[in-house]
Amino acid sequence: MIEEAAKLLARSRFAIAFTGAGISAESGVPTFRGFNGLWKKYRPEELATPEAFRKDPYLVWEFYKWRMDLIRKARPNRAHHALAELERMGILKAVITQNVDDLHREAGTKNLIELHGNIFRMKCTSCDYREDLKESGRLDEFLAEKSLPRCPNCGSLLRPDVVWFGEPLPRKALDEAFKLAERADLVLVIGTSGIVYPAAYIPQIVKETGGKVIEINPDESGITPIADVFLRCSAVEAMEKLMSRVEVLVG
Repeated sequence: MIEEAAKLLARSRFAIAFTGAGISAESGVPTFRGFNGLWKKYRPEELATPEAFRKDPYLVWEFYKWRMDLIRKARPNRAHHALAELERMGILKAVITQNVDDLHREAGTKNLIELHGNIFRMKCTSCDYREDLKESGRLDEFLAEKSLPRCPNCGSLLRPDVVWFGEPLPRKALDEAFKLAERADLVLVIGTSGIVYPAAYIPQIVKETGGKVIEINPDESGITPIADVFLRCSAVEAMEKLMSRVEVLVG
């Protein structure tokens, strides 16, 4: 199966990747529903909503600062780096991710579409202001602040620049993802359940337009029935094996 997947990937002219939480699990990024300790008396889903933010922005920001502090200690794993290398080789044209952990960018991926936002960015609740706390170098300072963050332009509250429960995906990012899927002749689907729509349409679009679907997942998912190749293993194991064969095939 690895050989078949490697040949498809090496021969592709416009390959894309679609990733979910599974690719970051081996970097130690805790899953959203895996949080416990301080937050075991809350349901995280109840803290990740516009309604929760309006009701108690202090509590929501405390939760997200806690998540930021946990996630920033993670590092890209060999699967993230393999995707970045495939991009450098000219095989992979883009990575579309449902993750908010920023690990694809840290690994070196350039053409990255973040469907669910980025946990290290903030955006204003009233105007177009955004701030990337990593790029501004203010992450440590921000995590230590006790007051609610406010927009330097209009004074309104800032919120995490992520998609909360009940919110639509960013239109621009979703449109770009769909256009890439329509062009793609292959999609690598890594570590996603394939049941969260509209993002789960991406592999289906590739399939419907004649492209190939390679799925990497330890378990079957909503994508498995349409996969041309299903690699039942972890993201790191599969991508290491794939890369070793692809590098030989492309010379």
